[in-house]
Amino acid sequence: MDDKPQETRERDAACERDRPPGRGGARRWVSRRVLLGSVAGCAVLGGVLVLLPWGRGADGPPESAPGARARAAVTGGVPASLPDLEILIAERQRHLQKHPEDAEAWAVLGTARVEQGRRLADPAHYPRAEKALRTSLRVRAKGNAGALRGMAALANARRDYPTAREWGERALKLEPKRWTTYPPLIEACAGLGDDEAAGRMLDRLKALRSGPAVMARAAALYRDKGWREDAAAQLADAAAAAGEPAERAGYLERAGQLAWERGDRESALRYFQEAVRTDPDQRAAQAGQGRALAALGRTTEALGAYRAALARQPRPEYALELGELYESLGLRRAARVQYDLLRERVREATAHGVDENLVRGRFEADHGDPGAAVRLLRAEWRRQPSAAAADALGWALHRSGRHEEALEFAVRATEETKGGGVRSALYVFHRGMIERELERYGSARRHLREAMRINPYFSPLRVPQAEAALERLGDPPVGDGPPSWAAEG
Repeated sequence: MDDKPQETRERDAACERDRPPGRGGARRWVSRRVLLGSVAGCAVLGGVLVLLPWGRGADGPPESAPGARARAAVTGGVPASLPDLEILIAERQRHLQKHPEDAEAWAVLGTARVEQGRRLADPAHYPRAEKALRTSLRVRAKGNAGALRGMAALANARRDYPTAREWGERALKLEPKRWTTYPPLIEACAGLGDDEAAGRMLDRLKALRSGPAVMARAAALYRDKGWREDAAAQLADAAAAAGEPAERAGYLERAGQLAWERGDRESALRYFQEAVRTDPDQRAAQAGQGRALAALGRTTEALGAYRAALARQPRPEYALELGELYESLGLRRAARVQYDLLRERVREATAHGVDENLVRGRFEADHGDPGAAVRLLRAEWRRQPSAAAADALGWALHRSGRHEEALEFAVRATEETKGGGVRSALYVFHRGMIERELERYGSARRHLREAMRINPYFSPLRVPQAEAALERLGDPPVGDGPPSWAAEG
């Protein structure tokens, strides 16, 4: 006979009914979740009770519903709403005033601050997150996998992928069968350009868990492999099955980014708009609207969308995009204001331990000091040798006049497209322009045309440059081969 209390048996049964089905039944499952939404702890990830005590800290009072939702989200590695995060953080702080030796509560507080910093693009939250997580590790030095996962998430948020991998591997040794161990480790491996390791980790994660969070993680890797249709399908299923608006909005924003990368302006805009309607704090989607609206020629709306995103989430890359949009319109003074904001935000992020070398290097290469960009990006490449770092370093070398060496890195960034990999219009454009400078006109023509096929709207500044370069190169001679992703010539 089952000796569980009646309340526990009812709760377990509710969670089992609420568990997400296979892909074909995702929409029916969403309807059921609406009916079962009052079952605290199951509403977000369906089964998170395996990971956490029911609605309370180790010795604390029951958490409020918003606090429970945020806790389930941050420990499960999915987006949490900003209001819920604020409530969770306040609850954990009050609890820790009375129970300062509660290692689990310190770990939850630290991980929540990491997510808050991500959502607000405010690096000032990260030192406080680190203090809480290290306190958790001090209170319980052994067997504290939750704090180790939190430290991995913090390092990922700071774009310190080698450190994130180290923390993630320590957590993995402690809890190899716990599914929440894998998402931060997968993100770290992907950030280091180690797609093989990331793929192995994803396989292990999928063997342990299904559901929206796993679908979204799979979509990110599929996108990196160039499997766009598979990535889009995974994101559609994840959005349909998501338990909370913030989570769903996060997946819609990623779907919009996928559509944008293939040059589908209209679909991208719809995804971004739906993400903002679902969660008004989804500022990445608001910046995405600016990108898509500019490509559609709706410039005034685009400027407004970018300004709104920057007002609440002043990320350096948004300032760079808006500055380049202003520059493409001939508004150089307005562009300089955004570039000054970018410098300020990079300085602030660096002071709080965030690696912004990629965006700073891209900015310096095109709008500042290419030599400084080379120095920054060489260090970035040695530490985190991803395709993004290879592309940025190659372009900085080109801008500083070192074209032969630049081509080596441009090839590294684009050669994976032969057998998969991200098909980035910007990366291919950079390679084509470097080849043109080296008088490799056939390859230059092929790559510039390929960039325009991938996304004819990839940059308000670079698209006109690509079009002008192609016009000067003229028609290809007979026998000029296929694009690089089909066969290299």
